[in-house]
Amino acid sequence: MIHQFIFAGPKPGLSSEAFLSYWINFHAVEYAAKIPRIKQYSIAGREPSHGERELPFYQGVAEIWLNDDVDQIASLQSREFLEGARRDEPRWAAFWQTLVLDTDPTVLREYSGPQPWPEFTKLYVLLKRRAGLDLGEFRERLLGRTVAVPKLQRHLVALARPALYGLGEPRFDAIEVLSFHDHEAAAALLATDGCMQSLASATEADPRYLFTFIGRETWIIRPNGK
Repeated sequence: MIHQFIFAGPKPGLSSEAFLSYWINFHAVEYAAKIPRIKQYSIAGREPSHGERELPFYQGVAEIWLNDDVDQIASLQSREFLEGARRDEPRWAAFWQTLVLDTDPTVLREYSGPQPWPEFTKLYVLLKRRAGLDLGEFRERLLGRTVAVPKLQRHLVALARPALYGLGEPRFDAIEVLSFHDHEAAAALLATDGCMQSLASATEADPRYLFTFIGRETWIIRPNGK
């Protein structure tokens, strides 16, 4: 499964509120959700926080799930993408600043509550390993940790796909996603003294390139297409 993250912000002159409203209520429904091969699709609109390393500019993040490379290529070559979603982007997004990362996801803690899944508040942590650290060792550290966080509902680690290292380095090596029922729980974690320093130390991430983002999820295509 390919798990794609797309961090985006508003085009010049468009407010954050109008940007998110258009993305969630129009673009996602009328264009993006109609692209073939997409299995799941959600958007998390930015919520205020006081993290010491907030990811700047971006006001939302889309998460897209596809089965494999074949399905991803087919989706990008489809009429629904080329003549629909792609053409619509300049109307609302500063597409030249969009951050996209294709990842291989690993769920370290699965949600076990009532179904269907709720719409979580998510804390995204973007990570880059420190200079000189072997990529394999960084991944082992990240996947081998046990995270004890109050009220945590789900814990996902998404590793940048190997193909992204073919001609250089992606901007980030991984995205960690911690899901909570409410904003207060996510914000409380960020407000904990030494939270980011502890994470950087445990994974040997470079603290200069460690960023956070809190967003409230809206499902467009739920798991199992519901």
